[in-house]
Amino acid sequence: MSVLSRSRSAKVMGAIALVGASALVLAGCAGSSTPTASGGASNEPAGFEFPVNCDEAEPASYTPEYSSTSEGPATDLEFTIGTALPVTGNLAFLGPPEIAGTEFAAAEVNEAAKGVTINLVQGDSGDTDNKAYETEIPRLLNAGATAIIGAASSGTSLQFIDQVIAADAIQFSPANTSAAFTGYEDKGLYWRTAPSDVLQGEVLGNLIAGDGAETLGMIILNDSYGTGLACFTKAAFENAGGEVVSASLYNTGDTNFSAQVEDVLAADPDAIALITFEEVKTIIPELVGADFPKDKMYLVDGNLSNFGDEFEAGTLTGAKGTYPAVDPDSIATFREDLNAFWTGEGNEELKDYTYGPESYDAVILLALAALEAGSSEGPDVAAHLQQVSGGSGDGTKCTTYAECADIINAGEVADYDGVSGPITFNEVGDPTEASIGVFQYGEDNNYSFLNVG
Repeated sequence: MSVLSRSRSAKVMGAIALVGASALVLAGCAGSSTPTASGGASNEPAGFEFPVNCDEAEPASYTPEYSSTSEGPATDLEFTIGTALPVTGNLAFLGPPEIAGTEFAAAEVNEAAKGVTINLVQGDSGDTDNKAYETEIPRLLNAGATAIIGAASSGTSLQFIDQVIAADAIQFSPANTSAAFTGYEDKGLYWRTAPSDVLQGEVLGNLIAGDGAETLGMIILNDSYGTGLACFTKAAFENAGGEVVSASLYNTGDTNFSAQVEDVLAADPDAIALITFEEVKTIIPELVGADFPKDKMYLVDGNLSNFGDEFEAGTLTGAKGTYPAVDPDSIATFREDLNAFWTGEGNEELKDYTYGPESYDAVILLALAALEAGSSEGPDVAAHLQQVSGGSGDGTKCTTYAECADIINAGEVADYDGVSGPITFNEVGDPTEASIGVFQYGEDNNYSFLNVG
């Protein structure tokens, strides 16, 4: 049995423990709410101009060329994978399940001892306010990482994607959903297990309309994730016959959202979509304090969390939200095993599992591609990722690293179906098969699964 090789700084270890204990800690940084954006949209009420140019949210077109000079499969290959996941910053509540997913997968790959040993080097992405990535990405690359998993935030990933690509390393996100990555000129080195927000926006917009809302307000994080998801949600809601009557932007680092809340409430919308990150912890009490119906609030993957006693009981009763997910019952065993592994490493029990399966699958797919390539070099691994996901259409289905590795080692093609879904990459590294889960909050301010949208 191989031993999982991991490297962390003392700072990262302490931060992980802190995040595990408190899922959503406010950044505590002052900021102003004066973002600007251009553009307009159809089907808007008189005097209201949507503050985002939605033409810019549409995916660009780009097809990379892949090349590999490697000869696989590997027999004794060490593969250094770094992570730039949110230990700190406004998505820190996603850190524990994502980090746990990567470590659990690396442990299983190493236990299998079928040609690849993963050296997992944990790091912190931070966010665009604290900019932890500015020191962490160079540290990971200097440690020999030829693949980096992260960031969770699309806006944060866009801050260092060029640096990773320039080093001929793979950037593989388990949670980036911005459509901006679909057409990004990345030399074929950017991949993700989370689907584009084109899908989540469609599900969210139709969900809100289907619940009977005719008018919609939005509070939107002013980055590529927030504005893109807002545009796709707006399009779906309007196509269903609804009307977006108010929308207000804020910037990462802002801590006061009274102006945004007042702007949106002034239009008296039937429902409000909160397309935010952890800032929702400040926004929700203001909406509730203004007597906005809690069951007309809609959350998204960037803020959907089990808040529990962080709010008064009943604060969120009836509120709904969406995030890329399969039916939780179908991965109940995985969740149990992941939590057992994570707590066995001395960490707090997982409070949420959002993007934990996608993080696990990212490591497994990287390991299988490296095994098939017989190389851990970024371009070599990238040239095999689509095939091991089933993108070639002629592989043998398998659901674990060990099972897929046996297929590859026998000289055949493996088609990995993961715990987050079938995945199946297209040529630009986007999954072609995905589902969006719809969830609803109960009296305890925790959410439960309703259906797949």
